[in-house]
Amino acid sequence: MCRSIKTLRPPALPDEATEEEIRAAALQYVRKVSGFRAPAAHNREVFDRAVTTIAEATAELLAGLEVRGTGAGAGAGAGAGASRGAP
Repeated sequence: MCRSIKTLRPPALPDEATEEEIRAAALQYVRKVSGFRAPAAHNREVFDRAVTTIAEATAELLAGLEVRGTGAGAGAGAGAGASRGAP
C-alpha cells in the first residue's frame, strides 16, 4: 500500500475529506500502480483520466460508508458529485 495515501474517513480525519484530499490520494494511487511519478506526454491523457475516475470512485465510496458511531453516510459532503468539476 502507498504509505503517503492517508485514511480519508472519520475518525482518521476530524472533518469530511475535501475534493483536494481525495484527488491527492487518487494521484498517489495512479503513480504507484503505473510506476510513473509523472507520465510522458503520450500517456498524459490516460493517466489524468485514471486519476479522475479513481477520485470519483473514492468520493462515492466515502459518501456511502457507514462508520459505526457516526450514522449513515458519514462522508456525505464528499459525495460522488464533489469531484466532478476536477480537471
